[in-house]
Parts: sequence; C-alpha cells; structure tokens
Amino acid sequence: MTPQAPGAHRRPGRRAYLLITLFALGLVLFPFLFWYQTWFGRQLSDADLDQYFADTRKPRHAQHALVQVGERMLHGQNASRWYPQVIRQASSPGLELRQTAAWIMGQDRTYQPFHEALLGLIHDREPMVRRNTALALAGFGDSAARSELVAMLRPFTVAAPVAGRLKYRLKLADFVNPGTLIAHVGETEVRCPVPGEVRSLDREEGAAVKAGDPLADLSADKNHVWEALRALYIVGQPADLEDVQRFTRPVPGFPDTVVRQASLTARQIEARR
Repeated sequence: MTPQAPGAHRRPGRRAYLLITLFALGLVLFPFLFWYQTWFGRQLSDADLDQYFADTRKPRHAQHALVQVGERMLHGQNASRWYPQVIRQASSPGLELRQTAAWIMGQDRTYQPFHEALLGLIHDREPMVRRNTALALAGFGDSAARSELVAMLRPFTVAAPVAGRLKYRLKLADFVNPGTLIAHVGETEVRCPVPGEVRSLDREEGAAVKAGDPLADLSADKNHVWEALRALYIVGQPADLEDVQRFTRPVPGFPDTVVRQASLTARQIEARR
C-alpha cells in the first residue's frame, strides 16, 4: 500500500470555513444591498429626504427622494417643505430627474410655482419630459399643453443624432421602450426616447445618413394615447378633434377604454365650439 501524503485527509481549518461563510454571505448580501439602495419604494424619513436631496454626487438619491415626495402627495400627506427641491430638480441635467419632477408638479395644482416651472419644461429637449409636463399642465387647465398632447396621439419619428453609417438593432413590429437601442450611427448609439411599435425603418441597412435623417417610425403608445385623451378632455380645442376622433374607432392592440375615452373627449371638445 502506498503511504498517504502527510495531511492528505486533513479537514479544512477554521480560516477556510470563515472564508467560505463570508463568500456565501456576500452572494446573498451584495444583491440585497444593491436592491435596497436602488429600490425607490423604500420609505425615507424626513431626515433621509433632506439628505438625499442634498447629495449631489448620487442623482439616484435625488430621484428616490422625488418619488417619495410624490408618494406622500398621492396619499394626502403634506410634502410642501420639499416643493422648492422638486422645482430645483426640474432644471437638472439628468433626464430621469426632470421627468420625475414634471410628474410630481402635476400632483398639486394649487401651488403656482409648480405651474410656472412646468411652463419652462414644456420646451424640454426630451420627449418624455415634455409629455409628463403636458399632462401636468393640463391638470392646471393650461392650454400650453395642447401641442404636446396631440403629438402623443401621433406616430413618432426617431431621427439620426449625427452623421455616419447606419446599423439597425431592431426590426419591424418590435415594441420599444424609452432607452431601447434602435441603431448605431457610426460609433453613436441611437436609443428610443418614447415607447411604441416599429412601423417602418426609413433607411437601408448600412446607408450613410445625416444628422436629422429619419431612421424609424413608431406607432403611438396605447397608454400615452389614453393619458393624452384624458388631458385633452380638459384643455382640448376644436382644432384637436381630428386627432382625437381617430381613436373613437377600435384600433388593433388598443383596449376599449381608449375608444370610450376618445368618444368622451370628442364630445367635450365639440361642446366648446
């Protein structure tokens, strides 16, 4: 019999068990901590809100604080002490912060500084910010929202941001959400700014395109259409009727609630003639 090497069956030491335990704990703990730090549903105290709004190094903290302020407003809690912070975030360079701030400012239609800030945001360069702003302005009864609300009822064209060689990353009938990668133009990523279904691809694969050239046409999104119709019930004018009436008949993929809302909105607008 061949003699065993010294320590061939030696059990792992305490250090090895400790390392294994720490590794296993990390597998559980790290995902939890990531979720805990990024989940916006986690309740924040008043002190947390103050701290998160003051933390300019982590934009997600400010977004978490904005969402929590909005939740308090929806539940009838007084969140007015943070209203100046909401207005400040409306001028942030971050798309998500401006978009969230616009939504929140539509929750309190008695606060005139919100109305004034929204009138500036309606001209934002990002469609999702303008759409949230338009819905909020409609709550104030402000007709400045109308052009953007009508745009929400129409197809959306994604344009090339730069010149270069085109390479698509999607196909016809794909449904896209904000942030979905649509194409590369040269080395530049082109991401979708709004949701919708791809109705057409406007250029040949590999074509050389210029900045501003249309790349893809998207259908109007059913949820955005419904929200726009509800808002136009308040601020719509006869000039908007043609766009509204297109949805008074069934549209493939759209629920019956859209048809009913379109009919209600059309009748309300016609009463303003």
